[in-house]
Amino acid sequence: MENAQNVLVIGASNNEERYSNKAMKMLEEYGHTPIPVAPATDSVLGKKAYASAAEVTGKVDTVTLYVGPQRQTGLFEQLIALKPARVIFNPGTENPAEYDRLKAAGIEPIEACTLVMLRTGQF
Repeated sequence: MENAQNVLVIGASNNEERYSNKAMKMLEEYGHTPIPVAPATDSVLGKKAYASAAEVTGKVDTVTLYVGPQRQTGLFEQLIALKPARVIFNPGTENPAEYDRLKAAGIEPIEACTLVMLRTGQF
């Protein structure tokens, strides 16, 4: 796929009931490379999981969030350092207090559902 992206999945999970798990699978299905960030596990769906966004090296095109604002402390500094084009705030992860900081760093904050964006061709 020519628009294939490296997508950081913050809050990735091996639990098939979790939306982050569904997103990992669907991103791959649509030709993207999901990169799991999940401090509690070594791997998600067979991919090496990173304990934090700060550990990720290489290009990150998009970040999709699956952790609520109470678990986002220190996260935005790490994301700004990675310089993704956008951060998708999935339902329940919205954090409007951080949007201006992301925009100032040239990163677009989007309140949307990654699964819906993929299915409707908006990803």
